[in-house]
Amino acid sequence: MKSFQELALQKPISKITITNITDNCGLSQPTFYRYFKDKYDLIAWAYITDAESIMGKLGTDGYAWRDTLYDAMRYFDERRSLAVNALKHTSGRDAFVRQMEQINVGLLCNEIRKTIMTEKIPDDILDMVKIYCYGTVRILCEWLTDHIPTTPEKLAEVMEKSLPEPLKVYLYP
Repeated sequence: MKSFQELALQKPISKITITNITDNCGLSQPTFYRYFKDKYDLIAWAYITDAESIMGKLGTDGYAWRDTLYDAMRYFDERRSLAVNALKHTSGRDAFVRQMEQINVGLLCNEIRKTIMTEKIPDDILDMVKIYCYGTVRILCEWLTDHIPTTPEKLAEVMEKSLPEPLKVYLYP
């Protein structure tokens, strides 16, 4: 991942090849393909890993949903150039956006499952999760591409205030 990130700071993701990634870090292509099907799979894995790390703190040592949002916005602010590269150069802008939406829906659903202690999430709750995640991802993308001039903390506050009331019971135990 570090090799990929180094390259993504130098050129568009669409121009980075697996050979570039493996040559840059001294690994072979078969080693890369043992773990990832392509560079987009690598990007998704990195996002899932980092997002799970942030979400994993929820509910521990007073770490609340607000803290999750603040940490997530700081995460993106620190990786803004990489995130913008992914938005602009991954098989069309929506490719990375759709990945983020699906991953965020999955992570939020996992948090809800912990509370309701069942695999099946009620349809109305699932719909709210999707609307919330789709909306927050789109706003995040607008912010990353400088269409919304604000701080990570202010954006996190807006996202927190936008959380549907019925979801708060699952995210603020």
